[in-house]
Amino acid sequence: MNTTVPASIPTTRALAGCLHLLVIGLLALAAVRAVTGDDPHAGWVVAAAAACGLVYAVGPLLPCVSRSRPAAALWLAALGTVWLVLLALSADGVWVAFPLYFLQLHLLARRAALAAVAATGLAGVAGFAAHQGTFSAAMAIGPALGAAVAVAVVWGYQALYLESEQRRHLIEELTATRADLAAAQHTAGVLSERERLAREIHDTLAQGLTSIQLLLRAAERALPGTPESATRYVEQARQAAVDNLAEARRFVAALAPPALEGTTLAGALERLCATTSARHRITARFHLTGDPLPLPTAHEVALLRITQSALGNTVRHAKATAAEVTLSYLGDHVAVDIVDDGCGFDPCHLPVPDPEAGGFGLAAMRARVHAVGGTVIIESTPGHGTALAAQLPLTPSAENDPEARP
Repeated sequence: MNTTVPASIPTTRALAGCLHLLVIGLLALAAVRAVTGDDPHAGWVVAAAAACGLVYAVGPLLPCVSRSRPAAALWLAALGTVWLVLLALSADGVWVAFPLYFLQLHLLARRAALAAVAATGLAGVAGFAAHQGTFSAAMAIGPALGAAVAVAVVWGYQALYLESEQRRHLIEELTATRADLAAAQHTAGVLSERERLAREIHDTLAQGLTSIQLLLRAAERALPGTPESATRYVEQARQAAVDNLAEARRFVAALAPPALEGTTLAGALERLCATTSARHRITARFHLTGDPLPLPTAHEVALLRITQSALGNTVRHAKATAAEVTLSYLGDHVAVDIVDDGCGFDPCHLPVPDPEAGGFGLAAMRARVHAVGGTVIIESTPGHGTALAAQLPLTPSAENDPEARP
């Protein structure tokens, strides 16, 4: 236990060790000088120095001294009493006042510490003057300077310690804030990635599996009367499964859709319309308007996925016989329009998305288009078909994007 620390301001072992050595050295100095100086009270001086050292040594063995100011005050009072006896016996006892200053300043409250330091200084000056048989201003300079130095050192150390503690708390708060921010960013990233995965699954795997399901139902209805038609439906379902497997592999690898490999966006949309017409009872036609421009991969993927999702909704829900897909390059933006002659619906009364029944398509389209800075417009009336338009901006930076596809 360190006797030179208060409950709130600890000190280092090096400072405590230096103070211990100083006290021992000054007490030894007083005893040695009394013995070697033919002091008639040499025995008493040695005894008083030993008693003072013993009382001082008791402090580190009492935990209450550093934890309780009243206990520290009692210990300092006992140490001061023994010191006064030593001072009365030897003028060399005045030097012990210097380490007493540090103990009082560390262990007592500020006002009590200043009063104790002043009383110790006055006692030291008075005792030294009594041994000299006279008093002069020079006798008061040493104890006064010692007290001033002790006050400056202790209060300076306490101020630095408090500032260090404040900085430590600020660093801990900053670290905690950064950890919270990192956790929030991680959560946001997870949610964003989950939303992206949901869109990708809906626009690729879910659409493909739905197409396979419809083809197999058609094959089931064709059996046993027209096995040729059933075989054709099964072959188309098999090809859809192959395409869906390719989509799944590219999806896992986070690459561009295979439909865009080795072709343009217009070519991919035209092939999509042809595949939809071949696999389902609907005629899907593709039209190209304007001069094609290179687009960033994200734009091409968004337009392709939106068209896939829109045609999938048309096949499943619209009961349409024809659909028109138009890709338009209109100077400052690119658009894809999907129009069908189906039963239509009320855009203001859309079904709530359900994990079993679906209903995520339109929300996924809007999220996908908004992610690349575009807009989606849906017009539909029950009994009069549906028109969906997705527009993406064509900025100079997008046209010059290194990811743009030729």
